[in-house]
Amino acid sequence: MANTTSAKKATRKIARRTEINKSRRSRVRNFLRKVEEAIASGDQAVAQEALRVAQPELMRAASKGVVHANTASRKVSRLASRVNALSA
Repeated sequence: MANTTSAKKATRKIARRTEINKSRRSRVRNFLRKVEEAIASGDQAVAQEALRVAQPELMRAASKGVVHANTASRKVSRLASRVNALSA
């Protein structure tokens, strides 16, 4: 248990930050899930639109430190290649 006043405050800040990060991570996962479902359905137009909406969300999460920047870029790249493969 935190003893000092500053440690107690730090605990409160961490709790608030954790809640915000959880909601951001969940939001990103929802967008990614929509892209995955669109890819599974085989409809390229829907998949491209879902990816177009998901990409800024992923990058925003990366800029906020929720996910690593390289992880976000990797996910966008892999999803983009899968969406483009639907046309082939």
